[in-house]
Amino acid sequence: MSDLSTPVRITRGIVAGAIAGAVASFAMDRFQAATSSLLPSNGSDDEPATEQAADAVAKAATGHEVPDAAKPLAGQSVHYALGIGLGIAYGIAAEFRPSVTTGYGTAFGLGTATLLDEAAVPAVGLGDAPWKAPLSTTLYAYASHLVFGGTAEIVRRQVDGTLTKSAE
Repeated sequence: MSDLSTPVRITRGIVAGAIAGAVASFAMDRFQAATSSLLPSNGSDDEPATEQAADAVAKAATGHEVPDAAKPLAGQSVHYALGIGLGIAYGIAAEFRPSVTTGYGTAFGLGTATLLDEAAVPAVGLGDAPWKAPLSTTLYAYASHLVFGGTAEIVRRQVDGTLTKSAE
């Protein structure tokens, strides 16, 4: 691996990470769809953070919020864009610091849950602070991101292996 040039390693990290991020976002989405009904209802009609983020981006770009009928798709777009971006960062990091893959992606998943769901989302006003949210919500977020991280690493390794073999 170290005999490859830096641009080749970066490119391989981008490609493997983008694919891994997209597949991991899908796996996380399916996990959440399958398990969300197990959570107790908090009686809140709050929009998901991804839909709120899509509204903020649309308002900044066009001056208008996303129409209600388009919010689920806009929220999914934010979810996938963020997942792909995180996957790219992870793929590049794994090329140069393989230790980021510790725990077969679980450290990545736990890190994204902590930084995004528990810190960034509340900091920008898109969700409750961890100490205000029910424990079940926090556990659900961590479980979802463990699926994301584990899937990202499985896919990243597969794509990286394929790219490495095709370069030989």
